[in-house]
Amino acid sequence: MDYVKIIPCLDLDNPVEAACYYNDSGADEIAYFDSKATKEGREPNIKEIKEITRSVDIPLLVCGGIRCMEDIKKVLYAGANKVCMNSAAIANPDLVKEASDRFGRDRIIVGIDLSTMKNPVEWAVKMQEMGAGELLLIHNNEVPDYISLVKEIKKEVRIPVIVSSYGTKAEEMCEMIQETDAESVSLYSLEKMDIMEIKQGLAAANIEVNTYESRMSFDQFKLNSDGLIPVVVQDYKTNEVLMVAYMNQESYENTIRTGKMTYYSRSREELWVKGETSGHFQYLKSLTLDCDNDTILAKVSQVGAACHTGSRSCFFQPLLEKEYDHTNPLTVFEDVYSVIMDRKENPKEGSYTNYLFDKGIDKILKKVGEECTEIVIAAKNPDAEEMRYEISDFLYHLMVLMAERGLEWKDITDELADRE
Repeated sequence: MDYVKIIPCLDLDNPVEAACYYNDSGADEIAYFDSKATKEGREPNIKEIKEITRSVDIPLLVCGGIRCMEDIKKVLYAGANKVCMNSAAIANPDLVKEASDRFGRDRIIVGIDLSTMKNPVEWAVKMQEMGAGELLLIHNNEVPDYISLVKEIKKEVRIPVIVSSYGTKAEEMCEMIQETDAESVSLYSLEKMDIMEIKQGLAAANIEVNTYESRMSFDQFKLNSDGLIPVVVQDYKTNEVLMVAYMNQESYENTIRTGKMTYYSRSREELWVKGETSGHFQYLKSLTLDCDNDTILAKVSQVGAACHTGSRSCFFQPLLEKEYDHTNPLTVFEDVYSVIMDRKENPKEGSYTNYLFDKGIDKILKKVGEECTEIVIAAKNPDAEEMRYEISDFLYHLMVLMAERGLEWKDITDELADRE
């Protein structure tokens, strides 16, 4: 898709919280710039990078503490989508080529500080030749000819360019984007910004950005006698039904424009943005119309509780229930893994899981190997029942190993999804 990407930088005091906010509020990518890692001579914070990638759906760009191929490998294996090098590229330009050859140039960014680089245009061309997939053009907010330098670089390279902005308003970015024709903008302000609002301002200036756009107009919907359409709201990850509300045309269009679920209150006869007073916003992920065009299904990222009572869902009062198997094959791995993690964090006397954790990694690996062998032996038996038990034992011990080494199922499913 051909649009300008908006990439806010994360506040390093609360990076996971900031990442979740920008994941929901319209950012195309997020940037984790750990400048202290470079200054202090330490490695990138892999634990924090993992937490961020497990919490978001959008690409993560990591910069800071990168000195060698091992640092790049750790960052990418932790879940980051792209690595940015600045001083490491200056110290060893061959590292850019080595990383590009190994991981693909689309995952390698080279940062160029236009405040200090003596020959930035020549360096940009060289980094492109070495295999950089993008260039991040940095400045210290005191470079009067920043736009001119960016334009010179853009004339000489064919790879995408990320410009940096310290502004928080669309009008502060418009000139830079229009003058330089940059593919992305990195927002260096740590002030919490409404990215969808910024994008709407850019769109008004005829700059192509990634915003929501409905495939049907509101007048194509079948409304009830009050001129409203009901909306069933689900959690976009779990599919849990959270609530039911109503929309009129104005609330529907406001939802599309802001990315925050906006409804029409029949009792108050006015629009209301969900979470405006409580902070429990619902960030739009998708809208789907039913077969009769008279009901909308909204999938959202819910902050806090959906119900005014404080309950996660408005549907919590049982009326009747027939006995049935509640097991959900789509969540059973997560459920078992959660129990294993609970044992790790809150040991229980007599627990076999805690016995494995106490014995350590060698014992866990031994059990994984044994169970794998038993699957092979069981597979030779024409009765598949024995295989069922051995595979279950193997998966349990595999999850203990994952917990011991800090892997979650999301890490595995993300990797598998990339192989489709």
